[in-house]
Order: sequence, then structure tokens, then C-alpha cells
Amino acid sequence: MVLLERLLNSTTRAVLTALALLSLCLPASAAQSVHVAAAANIKFALDDIAERYQQQTGRQLKISYGSSGNFVAQIKHGAPFELFLSADERYVEALADAGITRDKGLVYAYGRLALVAPKNSPLKLDQELQGLQQALAAGQIKRFAIANPDHAPYGERARALLKQKGLWQELQANLIYGENVSQAAQFALSGSTQGGIVALSLAVAPQFQARGRYLALPVDSHAPLTQRMVLLDKAGDDAKAFYDYLQGQEARQVFSAYGFALPEGS
Repeated sequence: MVLLERLLNSTTRAVLTALALLSLCLPASAAQSVHVAAAANIKFALDDIAERYQQQTGRQLKISYGSSGNFVAQIKHGAPFELFLSADERYVEALADAGITRDKGLVYAYGRLALVAPKNSPLKLDQELQGLQQALAAGQIKRFAIANPDHAPYGERARALLKQKGLWQELQANLIYGENVSQAAQFALSGSTQGGIVALSLAVAPQFQARGRYLALPVDSHAPLTQRMVLLDKAGDDAKAFYDYLQGQEARQVFSAYGFALPEGS
């Protein structure tokens, strides 16, 4: 019996030692990745920023892209995000009012809309959307893409602009909605639509320029897209470090290169 106990104790110590050594060998990123929720319109810009940050610091990021409205619902239901970058500041304000953020965050960029079309589309691009009106009248617009306006800020602004131009009612039967603005941009340039209204930050990316045409729409043609970010109450030190990095000059230069206007300061 004593021999059996000694064997069990010896085996237990060996197993615990092996587990301890294994934990030391595991990459720190497995336990320390910062969970980030980000609006789909900043995907290409934030991917570039994240790559630079991870190379410089060795810290790991896990970024999920989607519509700002959907993220708010997920966060309120306990999704384990530490940092939220919204496409419209009112979504950050809603989380702050619910008491699940550290503070009210800060503005990191101002977005713009773009009119886009595949290269083989008959749609003529102009800032007043006269080409879209003419193509509609000629029956040339079968499908036109925007983000879902019920929970995607860029889709909401696209809908408001189309209403302002008197095109919404006529175009509704031809609309195809992306779950977020990134998906809407993919639809718009897929060749199965004749165009769409999406985020300028996506249209300027090389991935999309190779497939279609775009025209930046005037800033005053739609309500401001004031993009705010905030640390959530689950945020750790690594999340705070990335939040600070996003306010620095290197990150700001990337946002600017993707067509965003920037808040003053650094």
C-alpha cells in the first residue's frame, strides 16, 4: 500500500512538472491576445496598423470586423471584447451609457462615402448621382449594393443620401444589402451588381481598385461619420497599449492613407 502511494505521488509530481514546463513553452499570445471589435469600414487600414504593431511589440491582436450596431448587441450580451472601434460615435455612447466602458473614448477618424462600380458597369460616376438616376431610368441598374441601414452606419448614410437625391423609392427593388459595409463593397464590385455606395476607405484599397471604379462623395452630402473608439470594462494593459498606439502618428498616417480625415492632435 505504501509502495502504491509512493508511485502515485511520484506520478503526480511528474505530471505536474510536465504541465508546468508545457505552460512555459506555450506562446504568450495564446493567453494574451487583445480582443478587438472593429467596424468593417476600417478593415484594410486596421489590418495594416495591426501588422506593424505586432511586429514592433510582439503583442498579439485578435480582431473581429462587422457592423457597429451588431457589435453593440454582442458586447451588451457579454462578448469578450476589450476595445471597440465604431463607425459612428453614437454606438460608443450607447455602451458608455450602459456602464460597460472605461470612459466615453475618443474620436480616431472621420469617414466618407464613395460611389463605386465594377469596371464593366454602365453606371457613370458623379457626385450628384445623376449618372445613377439616368441608369435607373434606362433600366440598366438591376442590383445596387449598400450596407444594411438598420445596423450599419455607412448603410444608414447611403440610404439618407439616396432619399435626399429622390432615388430611394425607385431603387429599393434593386437593392442588395451587405451585412456590413465591407460585404456591401464586395457585392458592389463582384460583377453581379452595377454598383453601390460604400466606405471610401474600402474603395481606395488596392484589393478593390483592381476590380472597379470609385468616386469620393462630398463630405457635406451626408451626416458626419464620426468614428469613435473606446476601452471596454474588460480591457487589460495590452488593450490599453494598443489603444494608445492607435492615437500615435504612425497609426494616424495609415488612417489618412485610406481616405479618413483625422481629429486634431496626436
